[in-house]
Amino acid sequence: MHKAGFVNIFGKPNAGKSTLLNALIGEKLAIISPKVQTTRHRITGIVTAPEYQIVFSDTPGIIDPKYKLHEKMMGAVKSALEDADVALLIMDVKDNVAENLELFDSLKLKASCILVLNKMDVLEKEPLAAVQAQCEAWGKAKVVTIAAVQKKGISELLNQIVALLPESEPFYPEDTLTDKSTRFFVGEMIREKIFQLFQEEIPYHTTVVVTQYQEKQTLVKITAEIVVTRETQKAIILGEKGKSIRQIGTLARQDIEKFIGQKVFLELFVKVRSKWRDNETFLREYGY
Repeated sequence: MHKAGFVNIFGKPNAGKSTLLNALIGEKLAIISPKVQTTRHRITGIVTAPEYQIVFSDTPGIIDPKYKLHEKMMGAVKSALEDADVALLIMDVKDNVAENLELFDSLKLKASCILVLNKMDVLEKEPLAAVQAQCEAWGKAKVVTIAAVQKKGISELLNQIVALLPESEPFYPEDTLTDKSTRFFVGEMIREKIFQLFQEEIPYHTTVVVTQYQEKQTLVKITAEIVVTRETQKAIILGEKGKSIRQIGTLARQDIEKFIGQKVFLELFVKVRSKWRDNETFLREYGY
């Protein structure tokens, strides 16, 4: 009996969805940042074992949309709600429990649910037990506690997921890790560095477009544009005498080389596109 299904991860911004996806897959597919709203796309990671195949999806944090970009992000959440066989509802154990449960109720999920209490390592035994009891009293999902960063509780969570999967043949060949292109992940790795290096609004006004990905004999030549909304942001990204953009490039190149297993020549440019987050044409061009 072979099992296979779509297991989609939902939660508020910064609950640890991307960290959980990476822990379940055993690879870094989703970019990580302590800042909220880092994930903008639905990112798929596939785990294949002899008895099962799980197609995981990390989704953007659930927010009230303020731009067309946000609407696209919430569109990714909506599609994930519709095709989930199993829903992982993840919350930070230190967050407001009632608020999270209300949010999960509002999703009106028809799929089997597992309520994942993340960051269990930050609470003492008794407060953690109280949160767990409150979630179990909700009665709409199995409750599992994990610490995604330390990968604690991940194998138990995986067992719970497999138990809920429908019988099915695999959807993808066994060596498939994701349905996204290498170009997509290259752009995400560059964007992650912008989240790491810059404060305030800069990361939220920025997107990355990979304009060239060329495999040469000895290395891969990559050109990418960092798109911002204002000239002042362009100056900040470039930095004094190009110092900041060089730093982005160095850090991103190291990650990209690790990801693709080849030497990389990475060239970055900055382009100003006013109000791109509210422009349908730009959003389509940038892959949203």
